[in-house]
Amino acid sequence: MITIYDLKPRFQNLLRPLCARFVRIGLTANHITLAALILSVAGGIWIALAPGSALPLLTLPLLLFVRMALNAIDGMMAREFNQKSRLGALLNELGDVLADVCLYLPFALIPGVSAVLCTLVILLGVIVEMTGVIAVQIGASRRYDGPFGKSDRAFAFGLLALLLAFDFISPQLSTIYLAILIVLSCYTLLNRAQKALREAGESTRS
Repeated sequence: MITIYDLKPRFQNLLRPLCARFVRIGLTANHITLAALILSVAGGIWIALAPGSALPLLTLPLLLFVRMALNAIDGMMAREFNQKSRLGALLNELGDVLADVCLYLPFALIPGVSAVLCTLVILLGVIVEMTGVIAVQIGASRRYDGPFGKSDRAFAFGLLALLLAFDFISPQLSTIYLAILIVLSCYTLLNRAQKALREAGESTRS
């Protein structure tokens, strides 16, 4: 199933020269991972402090794009410049989940947005990513199956931010929007679990 994550190889090719430059000036993959997390925390705090303001919402898509670039860069630096480490793996997985929570949870404070549904989308996002990680423990690869992975959530919340900033979406429509995200999250959770179990089973038989 095609997701935004499938575009990652092309995106990485564009960022590869920047990776080499970062390495030359002494930065590591872990530095980039932490930078992405700090940026996300700052963006989330800005939205939380001004939940009725359009400016932080208008800035969010750009912030999400920068975060996506940083996430791609830290992975390439780890793989292609021999910077893999246990700490890096831990920071990468935890950083992604924490960044999502920090960036998206403040949406629950925005007038007209259902706090319950917003929180549920974020909770399911954490469980979806946890499912992808747990796949490794049962003998499968880290699962990134869609249709609603990390990059897709970023696109969905970036779009929601623009719709809210320009007042293009009513409270009723935002509720339907979040309900659709919940359905997509549940399907993704089941899809990742199924793919992980199937891959682990095939691995065991071989």
